[in-house]
Amino acid sequence: MRAVKTGPALQGGLLALLAAVLFGVSTPLVQHVGAGMGAFSTAALLYAGAAAVGLLLRQRRDQEARLQPADLPRLMAMAVFGAVLGPVALAWGLQHTSGTSASLMLTLEALFTAVLARHLYRETLDTRVWAAMALLMAGGVVLVLDQGRAGGAQLWGLLAVLLATAAWGVDNTLSRALAERDPGQVVLAKALMGAAASGALAVALRERLPSAPAAMALLAVGATGYGLSLRFYLLAQRAFGAARTGSVFAFAPFIGAAFAVVLGDRSAGGLMVLGSGLMLAGVVLHLAESHNHEHEHQVLEHEHAHRHDDGHHAHTHDPMPDGAHSHPHRHEPMRHQHAHVPDAHHAHRH
Repeated sequence: MRAVKTGPALQGGLLALLAAVLFGVSTPLVQHVGAGMGAFSTAALLYAGAAAVGLLLRQRRDQEARLQPADLPRLMAMAVFGAVLGPVALAWGLQHTSGTSASLMLTLEALFTAVLARHLYRETLDTRVWAAMALLMAGGVVLVLDQGRAGGAQLWGLLAVLLATAAWGVDNTLSRALAERDPGQVVLAKALMGAAASGALAVALRERLPSAPAAMALLAVGATGYGLSLRFYLLAQRAFGAARTGSVFAFAPFIGAAFAVVLGDRSAGGLMVLGSGLMLAGVVLHLAESHNHEHEHQVLEHEHAHRHDDGHHAHTHDPMPDGAHSHPHRHEPMRHQHAHVPDAHHAHRH
């Protein structure tokens, strides 16, 4: 069999980076636009915007695999962790700490995602990746110490952001199993459930209604920073796994921190610079991983969007489709060697 192209891995990296840019910019924007708003109201508006994007970006049945009834429990768990707990903790934390330090703390989302992906999906993590995660953790500890010096409120705000990163780490790991489904459907289902739950809690707690301009702004931020970003994140997970997507996505906090400075945040100090340097070193080291060895593919039957020029889809059609399409298909056993990542076709053990 001819060598597998390296395009999908590069595509996955670019998709994850695009998701990181959109989400990174959204963090200081949420702090700026949502000032004085209730945390549940903020979360509800963000995911209402995301739901609109999911509705618009659904694909035809022959292009992407549909969500199945068996996916509902996982989607509900994703909504609880990723569309309620995560954004609510972030919204509260952003009101009690600086936007720069909060953005940088979100780098730890990659750490939680990588560890969970290793245990749940057996994704390969070499010594270099473990060292990268240690640097990420060290940077997070330095940020907590920095905010602790600024006072109790600042520290509790940063710890709330840390809770958000843990919640999104769980969400990222849960979403890995749905990466082969239509991302528009996944975004729509998760966002609708999250917006409904957060909105109901906002009403029950009698949170103050936002102004029309603030509500529209949060809807727009949710559409791009949560809806489009999640779509690109799911596509990246499909291309090269949860842990590696999380590592590239770890650039989001640095984008957010830089944008927070542009918006006027002047809280950066020596410890924050040190913490961000440790985290950046961890991200770079994490991305330097290379994995290439001979491996065997077992019989596999599944459905997902695929092409016939990637070296793993050798089944035939009459007539042969030209581009990406989706249908149930079967992979026959084979053994070969190429650089690979833990995508849907490379879940073998080491």
